[in-house]
Amino acid sequence: MKYAILSLFLVFPAAGAAQSVTPAFTHGSMQSTSTTEISIERTIATEVYGGDYKKWSGENVTPSSTIESSTNTWSLTTDGSPFTLEVVERAAGIVETIDITESIDQTTTTTSLSVFSQ
Repeated sequence: MKYAILSLFLVFPAAGAAQSVTPAFTHGSMQSTSTTEISIERTIATEVYGGDYKKWSGENVTPSSTIESSTNTWSLTTDGSPFTLEVVERAAGIVETIDITESIDQTTTTTSLSVFSQ
């Protein structure tokens, strides 16, 4: 007998009914605020390299040998006349060092508003 009742439920299942849902509100809004803070500290280090450089210039002067010679001496071409002499010598290596330090602070705030109704 139990099987007979069970088979009736399987052959003729009961219809399911869904209930409708009615929201309790008719309109509304939502606000969202987001804040982002960024802090960056950085240093830009630059080293400028140069090559070996030797040069001389002048008036009324004569070198005893080439500019590369470490025993070079200078003499006047015409005694008693005015003279000028400029000697530039730079060794290879770092010519200049540049350090730039920066501090970057940024704050961003975003606010959004959503309005909805039924």
